[in-house]
Amino acid sequence: MINIEPVKAFNDNYIWLLTTYEGSVVIDPGESKDLINFIDKNRYKLEAIFITHHHFDHTGGIDDLRAKDGIDVYGPNNNIDSINKRLKEGDKVSIIGLEFEILEVPGHTLDHIAYYCENNGSPLLFCGDTLFSAGCGRVFEGTFEQMYHSIQKLKNLPKNTQIYCGHEYTISNLEFAKTVEPFNKDIISSYNNALNLQNNDIPTLPALLSTELKINPFLRSDIKEVQANIIDKFKTNKGEEDIFTAIRQWKDIF
Repeated sequence: MINIEPVKAFNDNYIWLLTTYEGSVVIDPGESKDLINFIDKNRYKLEAIFITHHHFDHTGGIDDLRAKDGIDVYGPNNNIDSINKRLKEGDKVSIIGLEFEILEVPGHTLDHIAYYCENNGSPLLFCGDTLFSAGCGRVFEGTFEQMYHSIQKLKNLPKNTQIYCGHEYTISNLEFAKTVEPFNKDIISSYNNALNLQNNDIPTLPALLSTELKINPFLRSDIKEVQANIIDKFKTNKGEEDIFTAIRQWKDIF
């Protein structure tokens, strides 16, 4: 049995708590107080912390959690001293009965990694701030080229992959997606569904990759309708990477 629970942090962060019969792993603990209370209340045995990138809203709770349990912290090669298990592309992490493959996905930050678990044909992806439902992360440290190739890497995962990202941005992302593709019925349907979930205080995540391929403009730079809309608006080149870059730059000022 696998149980994955979101713990809210800050305004719109999700800390993911992944539990099996063998223990729990927490992904991107930006803060610790509510998380520790949640772990203690449910009597979870925390075995490890997974970090996707160095931003404080994904790492701020590490030291408090380590002080509580003295556990290993897995993460990318960056300047966070608390990470004692450094990971790179293709590394494997076996813990709580699951095996995770490490994917390097730079763009949002240069150190960004994602954790992919095949999970007996029901795959899971913990991707931090690289891919969101109907969106992708801002390009802060990397390049648009790097972000494009990172998104393509995630796009090529199995279509039934469940995507656990770091923020509840779905509604604002879908508002932008409707502007990119005004006549996309899947986007309109997803937007209405996300509004209903939000009104009932239910997370819009995880997202299913097969759905994201229909609604996420950053996964659709190969779609003729998207290309036509972007070329008409920005007079950009026709290459998929150029289309992706134009969409990301547009989203930055949306």
